[in-house]
Amino acid sequence: MNLPSRMNSLEPGPPKTTRRSFIQGTGVIAVGAGLSPFPAVYAAGSDIIRVGLIGCGGRGTGAANNALKADPHARLVAMADMFPDKLERSYMSLKKATGEQFAVRPEHRFTGFDAYKKLLATDVDVVLLTTPPAFRPEHLKAVVAAGKHAFVEKPVAVDVKGCRSILATCEEAKRKNLSVVSGLMLRYSLAMNETMKRIHDGQIGRIVSLQANYNIGGLWHHPRQPEWTDMEWQLRNWYYFTWLSGDHIVEQHVHGLDLMAWAMKDEYPTSCFALGGRQARTDPKFGHIFDHHAVCYEYAGGQKCFSFCRQQNGTDQDTGHFVYGSNGTADLRRKTMTGGQIWRYGRAQGGEKDIPYQLEHDALFRSIRANEPINNGEYMVRSTVMGIMGRMAGYTGKSVTWDQAWNSREDLLPTKYAFGPMPVPPVAIPGQTPLI
Repeated sequence: MNLPSRMNSLEPGPPKTTRRSFIQGTGVIAVGAGLSPFPAVYAAGSDIIRVGLIGCGGRGTGAANNALKADPHARLVAMADMFPDKLERSYMSLKKATGEQFAVRPEHRFTGFDAYKKLLATDVDVVLLTTPPAFRPEHLKAVVAAGKHAFVEKPVAVDVKGCRSILATCEEAKRKNLSVVSGLMLRYSLAMNETMKRIHDGQIGRIVSLQANYNIGGLWHHPRQPEWTDMEWQLRNWYYFTWLSGDHIVEQHVHGLDLMAWAMKDEYPTSCFALGGRQARTDPKFGHIFDHHAVCYEYAGGQKCFSFCRQQNGTDQDTGHFVYGSNGTADLRRKTMTGGQIWRYGRAQGGEKDIPYQLEHDALFRSIRANEPINNGEYMVRSTVMGIMGRMAGYTGKSVTWDQAWNSREDLLPTKYAFGPMPVPPVAIPGQTPLI
């Protein structure tokens, strides 16, 4: 299956600027906010939508909260995680926060490498996939095979082999009339939709170049305990291992790269070159990922996207994203435009709370109620590939084309999952690390 850098079809987020016009524009009937739910049958004759959570860390706990807020008749009925302590913390938090919508019986709490299989054997209707990205392809394939709708946190994989699997699974979801909603939540932001509409309508003229920044400080770390095997230590510190996270250019910076793709009307770069390394995170406790990446992505039309991401304590922080046009500039973080027509998004344009983490779940549950599936598969795969492509260029010191990335034979996952020895690969050295 070939995946060209130019996208031919896409299921976007909300096309309008307000919640109400979003609902009307998509033809989906809202649940809550004073509107009646679409009549449907779930969970043995009731109108309950039964939710399962796979991955009970902070992001998973937050996603479960958002899912239950999206539909008053949603119930969290099953939870799965690798580790009992993580599941317990999430369980107690959600039980306290969600009241009667929390309906997880003791026998529907699953742990271990096969926990997701046990959860899928229950009668859930929709599954939230919020584990480390390494597990996303296998888990989504199983979810769709079981006939469940899915919320898929970003990124969708850590290597292109996994991306190809996700794309095939999303095609299967279309055939089965199942929704697959991506955790690239800015696609569901009311303000960002209005901003992108103005860019696409030509308010800043022809796009000349783009810039995506995600420069922040260091993140969390869990000290290794004597009883932890290599595998457990890496799983508990998954962010610092490329096989689990994809490196932070993929795991976190994918949001900014997806914005760049969206601004370009989902045209993706044809090639890139990169610089990167590991200067501040030199301690082995931080695994082997880089702490900074700088990538120049090049497009068929001559535009360039300059991408910077850094995680180093004591450095200046900058999470700005910019689109430079022939007639002006769009500042995506501030939702402003300058040039021929000065504009800023505000309550006058939308009037509604713009909480993308919530809006993506609102859209998912509306689609389930209305039996009008959403499938975000194409852009969530391509934007993940864009991050992987940049990582490949940074790790190897080689220019990488889109076709080289898409046809990569790189496979980062272990041959088996078991608690025991798990060697850490060496830190990549540009000029020595091969392009696979």
